[in-house]
Amino acid sequence: MNHLCVAHRGFSGIAPENTMAAFKLALEQPFVHWIELDVQLSKDGVPVVFHDFTLERTTNGTGRVKDADWKQLQRLDAGSWKNAQYHGEPIPSLAQVLDLCQGRVSLNIELKTAGDMYPGLEKAVLREIIMRGMEAEVVLTSFERAALRRAKELAPEIRTGLIIDARPDDLAKQLENLQCSFLSIGYPRIDRKLLKDLIGRGITVMAWTVDDRRIMRRLSSLHPELMICTNWPDRWEQVFLLSKSRMWHYIRKLIR
Repeated sequence: MNHLCVAHRGFSGIAPENTMAAFKLALEQPFVHWIELDVQLSKDGVPVVFHDFTLERTTNGTGRVKDADWKQLQRLDAGSWKNAQYHGEPIPSLAQVLDLCQGRVSLNIELKTAGDMYPGLEKAVLREIIMRGMEAEVVLTSFERAALRRAKELAPEIRTGLIIDARPDDLAKQLENLQCSFLSIGYPRIDRKLLKDLIGRGITVMAWTVDDRRIMRRLSSLHPELMICTNWPDRWEQVFLLSKSRMWHYIRKLIR
């Protein structure tokens, strides 16, 4: 399938981001082949699925994720901020998400860190992946290049990807130096030339975060292998599946 659909933090347009509810809803969509999620460490070293470095925006907790242990994080409500029907939805561990998704969907796992904020993050994440034999089902991505280097040192076979919202002239060289075979890039930075060059070098490219149907259609014309990351997988379906279905229905009517 062209333009693979990546559910950003799960089906986060409807369900609270980075929760089991959002991941389960994404898994119910047969056209979602990838899910993107963020991983940090609790105070006691448990890999937890959470985006912000602080708890306030998406939970009823306060302070930094790294300063709370796993038991404390589990007690927080990570759903009510989105919709009352998700009251009590907890923060999941990476282990819970891997168990849910194994054999069903590929995972883009962002190592959410900055500098030396999370010593041992890469090792803890890789332990969960390798324990389940899921190396071929994931890519580890990050803005933090040192995290990507550490992941490669620990598990040379693991696939890694740089996240960037820029367009340096030597981007292909940077990816090669990092041993990255995946690029997650802000969609305004993308054009046909970049895609032809990178995909021609064997780099998988994902555009983030695309919620506008018109922009999805524009990006679709640039290269068939470009992956689309969205908070609204149903909009991806409308652009890439339903529109094709309608087109074929129209063609069949014409030739009858």
